[in-house]
Amino acid sequence: MTSSTRSQTAARPGFRRNLMRPDDTEHSDRVTYIELFFDLIFVFALTQLSRYLYENQSPTGAVEGAILVLALWWVWIYTTWVSNWLDPARLPVRGAMIALALVGLVMSTSIYESFGDRGIVFAIAYVTLQLGRTVFMLLAVARHDQKLHANFTRVLIWLAAAGVFWIAGALLPLQFRLPLWLAALGIEYLSANIGFRVPRMARIELDDWGLSGTHLAERSALFVIIAIGETFLVTGTTFVGQESSVAGVLGVLSAFLAAVAMWWLYFDHGERAGAKAIEALSDPGRIARLAYTYVHAVIVAGIVLTSVADKEVLKHPDEAMSLSTAVTVTGGPLLFVVGMLLFRWVVARELLRSHAASIGLLVVAFACSPMLSPLALGGLTTAILMGTAAWETVVRVRAGATDDEAG
Repeated sequence: MTSSTRSQTAARPGFRRNLMRPDDTEHSDRVTYIELFFDLIFVFALTQLSRYLYENQSPTGAVEGAILVLALWWVWIYTTWVSNWLDPARLPVRGAMIALALVGLVMSTSIYESFGDRGIVFAIAYVTLQLGRTVFMLLAVARHDQKLHANFTRVLIWLAAAGVFWIAGALLPLQFRLPLWLAALGIEYLSANIGFRVPRMARIELDDWGLSGTHLAERSALFVIIAIGETFLVTGTTFVGQESSVAGVLGVLSAFLAAVAMWWLYFDHGERAGAKAIEALSDPGRIARLAYTYVHAVIVAGIVLTSVADKEVLKHPDEAMSLSTAVTVTGGPLLFVVGMLLFRWVVARELLRSHAASIGLLVVAFACSPMLSPLALGGLTTAILMGTAAWETVVRVRAGATDDEAG
């Protein structure tokens, strides 16, 4: 670096102290407690999201729910990418994570009324999270990593453009909110897919990100655990709020076994397959973007929708089947298995027959739903998930994989 370059770097606004994670140490890939503290906000956020989806089982409600799921995931995954580079042991980074958690709590309290009276609260909190975190990242790397600084400058431009649509959608009459928020979300997801390309600025190459694949894989796995835990919270709260009955007990048992099956499908071998694949790459950016940024959104959406289905089954176990109930009860497991199928293909180029068969059986279950009660359909989808988990485990054991390699 020349003396003129050094002086230009020193003149940049930002932290003098290097806040980046240390390289090649035992702490470089470690998930820290402050990251887990930040994740706690999303336990509440997911319960509010489940509540919204349960109360709005309509085509419009489904689109609105999809926007909220993807928005929550985008906030979380972007924060995870930032903590992939910055060292949470540094006090400024820790303080930023706590501030983000506070704004995230405000956002979470407005989720249920986000398409109602609290739309502006949700939009401001969401945009503040996205822009505030990115500005902090720019200040943190301004004097220490010029490539990352240039990359996050592009990220900030795209997020600011999307922020205009978020705020406008909240301020304009209600009928404009859905299309404007869809546009905002489309801008954010598309920008990442095209490398945050900005006119007259070079396209970001994913090889330049310098990601810790191990850290990203572990963080994503922990969020899956949080999402599964949210299903227990929703199921348990619903069960204790009604009179005990045989149908209620069977509904709780079915929900529990479905959660076990989803955990098994993800952690018995799938999580390790992803971690191994990303550890083996010298440039994990591309697989991290596809497998952990995009595909995991499908997996998490499937778990959240399953919690809604569990509540629906417990509330109306023996009522006549409606189309919305059939879509909810079969749709959650279907999204989850599709996500797992895509994940295994992306990270290991494995096209699992067990997952493909499960998708086919879940489609058949949906077709047969008019002849079933919600409780029976819930039990059938749980049986399909359990059968899929058992099939994959048998294949793994026969292939010689040991329990030590399982999750």
